[in-house]
Amino acid sequence: MSPEFVFYSLITIIILNFLKDYYLSFLNSKNFDNKIPDEVSDVFDKEKYLKSQLYKKTQYSFSKLSRIFGLLIILSFFFLDGFYFLDELCKNLFDSPVLVSLCFLALIYVGNEVLSLPLSFYYTFVIEERFGFNKTTLKLFVLDKIKSWILTLLLGGTVLSFLLYQYESLGNNFWITAWIFLTLVSILLNAFYSQLIVPIFNKQTKLEDGELRSKIESYSNKVGFDLSNIFVIDGSRRSTKANAYFSGFGKQKRVTLYDTLIRKLNTNQIIAVIAHEIGHYKKNHIVYNIFFSTLQSGLMLYLLSFLLEMPVFAEALGLNTSSFHIGIICFSILFSPISELISLTFNYFSRKFEYEADEYAKKTFDGKYLVEALKILSKDSLSNLTPHPKYVWWYYSHPTLFQRISRL
Repeated sequence: MSPEFVFYSLITIIILNFLKDYYLSFLNSKNFDNKIPDEVSDVFDKEKYLKSQLYKKTQYSFSKLSRIFGLLIILSFFFLDGFYFLDELCKNLFDSPVLVSLCFLALIYVGNEVLSLPLSFYYTFVIEERFGFNKTTLKLFVLDKIKSWILTLLLGGTVLSFLLYQYESLGNNFWITAWIFLTLVSILLNAFYSQLIVPIFNKQTKLEDGELRSKIESYSNKVGFDLSNIFVIDGSRRSTKANAYFSGFGKQKRVTLYDTLIRKLNTNQIIAVIAHEIGHYKKNHIVYNIFFSTLQSGLMLYLLSFLLEMPVFAEALGLNTSSFHIGIICFSILFSPISELISLTFNYFSRKFEYEADEYAKKTFDGKYLVEALKILSKDSLSNLTPHPKYVWWYYSHPTLFQRISRL
């Protein structure tokens, strides 16, 4: 296997992945003007429907240009020896292989963030603003970016440092201890996400006493679910869109409601949404997701351990010696076809889990109120009610509104 073959294999995978995304988005765009199914025809009035059509088309045009921009950047980096120059820069700054790899990957991350910043700014302050969703101020936007960069560099740097030191100590067998470490980090983040990560960006307060809290607690007691932790998050600081999510295990489990959700839905509709979230917990969906993610990370690390020391990958990118960071870059591209297949499987089970959670809400509360809630949330977010089936099959982690309501 020659370096030239590896180089053009990497380029081929990148381009094929781009063409796949481009084609599926194009197919999806052809369904924008389709007739809305009767089951969800009451979601939009005429004015709102026209607005939703324009929103979808605007998003499609923006994503198309963003993908082309991203492709040109990465191809330029490949053909203009970007990896070589970046590797040399890091080697001039540090002697330690661990620090060189950390510097290299950090610069890749920072460069990607800087290049994508104008696109993120445009999407937030032009597109989302135009359609009435954006509530983010310029100050909050900047603070969010700075916080996310620092958090990623600290958390990602810690994880990468551990992997690098294990690789330096154990060689190809590093994947075993790395897998155990990543599994523990994943479990801890899932358990304490709301306590550790969310407060960095949002304010959370316990749902105050009143009719809503009383009825939520009454329902949770009826289904044998200890739900003393009910929180409200200030999602309206950034967007008018509404959401709710479940997090944590054991005594740490909690349901978090966006303040926008509370404003848009009545008490019964909110309880139906919570019943859906409790359904995920009762059906062990969170445990299944962690289990499958753990298997995926183990597979990735095992395969990565075979590629890290193969000099042909470094040579393909114009370097003389193999290294951890170059192995990571090549592996992330070579693994992407397998990652796509895994993602398809994850999405299939995720949609199945959503049906099961909907069914649980229907059996333990009332499916009528969940249908009402889903319609209101879809209307307010200008959701696409006529996505192309192939696009749904490939990308959607949730069934479409039509599919969910038909099941209910």
